[in-house]
Amino acid sequence: MRHLKRTAKLGRTFEHRNAMLANLVCSLIKHKRITTTLAKAKAARPVAEKIVTLGKAGTIHARRLVAARLHARGPAEQLSKEKRKKWRSEEDVVRILFDEIAPAFKERNGGYTRIVRLNQRQGDAAQRAILEWVDTVIAPPAVTPAESTTGEAKPAEPKEESK
Repeated sequence: MRHLKRTAKLGRTFEHRNAMLANLVCSLIKHKRITTTLAKAKAARPVAEKIVTLGKAGTIHARRLVAARLHARGPAEQLSKEKRKKWRSEEDVVRILFDEIAPAFKERNGGYTRIVRLNQRQGDAAQRAILEWVDTVIAPPAVTPAESTTGEAKPAEPKEESK
């Protein structure tokens, strides 16, 4: 029986599910917003919230816990000084979390992410969603009628005002 078991299994094993959720949260930290299925977004949301709460603590222990939970490691090979600096600014999720994202939520007591529903995916009719940080001011993409039927994004034509 599954009484009081509320983990969404997502059709994956324990290790696969945890790795996938860690990758989703890493992508969210790096790119500030991700597009995924609604079920994955709902499963990744509590992981991201707990990671930000650890980031707000700002201790060495919290950094180690975040690095372990997100499977965050350094660059695979030895890099030059310039490439290491670029990796640190763009790819180091622990640094981005502790230096950029967590200070932005210092006064907030939770609810760091939002889920915006999108249309269904054409191939398997899965409900898509955007998972993003609350304080970002990026507007969700406008879905044109052509995109919802063909799957291709077409630029929206500007409307002319009648006088």
